[in-house]
Amino acid sequence: MGTLSGNSPLPLPVERAIRKLGGDISLARRRRHISQESMAERMGASLSTVRRMEKGDVRVPIHFFARAMYVFGEIQALEDLLDTSKDDIGLTLMDEQLPKRIRRKSGSTGAL
Repeated sequence: MGTLSGNSPLPLPVERAIRKLGGDISLARRRRHISQESMAERMGASLSTVRRMEKGDVRVPIHFFARAMYVFGEIQALEDLLDTSKDDIGLTLMDEQLPKRIRRKSGSTGAL
């Protein structure tokens, strides 16, 4: 299991997901016939960063993965990862906290 400097060990599913994302970025880049050098230039990153990212190095900051997705025209996928309007668990928990009824404050007419 990988670790980040000074932090607790990275959960294996997180490490696997980052490795898979790196591999997917590598495959997407090669399918588009983009060299690593060109990818680095388009991302505003160094060649070594692109190589580390494609290997799934957990120390590569997330903004480089986001930049790669942007280069591929897939940044919307990142924006939609944890879309709160589609968070069924969060919405259900919020709805459970709603009051059963709303009482009018004394002295108010109830009009907006």
